[in-house]
Amino acid sequence: MADVTYSRNSHVDSSRRFSGVSKRTLYRWLSWTVPVLLLVVWQISSSAGLIAPQVLPSPVSVAVTAFDLARHGELFVHLGVSLLRTAAGFLIGGTIGLALGILVGFSPLAQALLDRSIQMVRAIPFLAMLPLVIVWFGVGEVAKIFLVSLAVLFPIYINTMLGIRQIDPKLMELAKVVGLTWRAVVRRIILPGAMPSILTGVRYALAHAWLALVIAETLATTRGIGFLAMDAREFLQTNVILLTMIIYAIIGVAADALVRLLEAHFLSWHANYAKGAQP
Repeated sequence: MADVTYSRNSHVDSSRRFSGVSKRTLYRWLSWTVPVLLLVVWQISSSAGLIAPQVLPSPVSVAVTAFDLARHGELFVHLGVSLLRTAAGFLIGGTIGLALGILVGFSPLAQALLDRSIQMVRAIPFLAMLPLVIVWFGVGEVAKIFLVSLAVLFPIYINTMLGIRQIDPKLMELAKVVGLTWRAVVRRIILPGAMPSILTGVRYALAHAWLALVIAETLATTRGIGFLAMDAREFLQTNVILLTMIIYAIIGVAADALVRLLEAHFLSWHANYAKGAQP
């Protein structure tokens, strides 16, 4: 019996490990395989002259450009300004979206009063709102933060509302039978049940925030990653344009990793998230 148990445990361990490396670590490294291969092919193609530098500069050229901008401090100034704009907009829009989502999620009356108007505003493209935003706030920092806040608000609002509305009614009935107070119901049933949807909204909101920032930084400005890209376009500096795109990609990956950490913390009770928090 002991031998059977040992062999079974050995089989489980072998399924979880490969050559002494856990599956989670192996998958984490495999997730970078395609980006690294693309980078290698890109560099080889550029070095062989298959891709014109004016069309797509080599990775080495982009890295040299990044080093030059960082050495003079210019890159960090633009990056810092963009991060501050995004953080301010995310904080404002996320707070409002979360509050509205909770209000509408709990109250059918609030949904009747607010939801249709919010959905109508959500359907308006950012570029269509840009002239009105300029009239309201000018072309200063307030206009840029407003656009980012607006982009963040809707994903968090919708996912928070749906997360609350999709709580299993049987759990609410069980809470009444057990005699839980309303505060205990919110803390033990509603918030944990809605948290996966809320964090999904946060993930979408982070992507929308950077998309809105690119549009916002096309307004009259002299700082920011978006300005750096627009300025490079005027002088046909494709290496700088490509660098800004890579920066956006890196920030996106970092933001997604942050959300995964939040999932691992707040959803540790959930079997799927506990296993898949780290790819």
